[in-house]
Amino acid sequence: MRTGVIAKKVGMTRLFQADGRHVPVTVLQMESVQVVGRREADRDGYTAVQLGAGTAKAKNVAKPQRGQFGKAEVEPKAKIVEFRVAEDALLDVGSTIGADHFVAGQLVDVQGVTQGKGFAGGMKRWGFGGLRATHGVSVSHRSLGSTGNRQDPGRVFKNKKMAGHMGARNRTQQNLEVVRTDPVRGLLFIKGSVPGSKGGWLKIWDAVKLPQNENAPYPAGLLNEKLTEADIPAAGLVDDAAVHEIPALPGDDEVAAIAAEQEAGAAATEAAEAEAAEGGAGENNDAGSTEGETPAADEGKEG
Repeated sequence: MRTGVIAKKVGMTRLFQADGRHVPVTVLQMESVQVVGRREADRDGYTAVQLGAGTAKAKNVAKPQRGQFGKAEVEPKAKIVEFRVAEDALLDVGSTIGADHFVAGQLVDVQGVTQGKGFAGGMKRWGFGGLRATHGVSVSHRSLGSTGNRQDPGRVFKNKKMAGHMGARNRTQQNLEVVRTDPVRGLLFIKGSVPGSKGGWLKIWDAVKLPQNENAPYPAGLLNEKLTEADIPAAGLVDDAAVHEIPALPGDDEVAAIAAEQEAGAAATEAAEAEAAEGGAGENNDAGSTEGETPAADEGKEG
């Protein structure tokens, strides 16, 4: 199990594939992601790495944290997160992780704090339909409606969907695809949207519900200082490893064959229904003739 990383949400844009299709992506920025601490099994009882990202002014950092950063010989960090790892995936203190820690086509989980919406009503918060917007409702079209019951129990049950604080929740979005990486500038391009506002911190790690990508570096993708601007990938294009082919549409011959097969099946069904209907009518006629003979036979017996 590898370590995750810390990144800042920059915003959304779109990239293009070679055939012209566009892919909406979220851009994440990795700012000086360094190892500031280790947790070892013989000393702490578990194995993990403590990562720091961003920069903070020394005067805004508590004295114990300043001592920790000084011991690790790294600059004060704005965000610190701890990730559980395997024993063979522990990293040295002071190591810097780059954007090539992930590879194009890999699926990851992203966790962040959703956008806060403040105090919201029932319609916005829970998707209620609201009251009628025509006759009989006066200036309360978006109201919640009744919430309680009768005199028994005479109260509103807990966890009732009502108006209240919306958003600002810690949420994890799973199995998002990395479509491109930029190790020089420390950028990750994630397909689709991720939780959080612009400028918010996110935690990204390998998808826990899928096997590990065989192309991902192990134990981590450390920053390569030899990279230059010449190594920046082509602007605006999706990496080839994240391109998915469109399933081929059936040709005219295949469409005609499928239509003929469907027509033949429909004709066979109609024939079977007609035969069943004729058989049912014959049985009814036989039953009617038998019923007609019964009274005559009874009369003969009486005579």
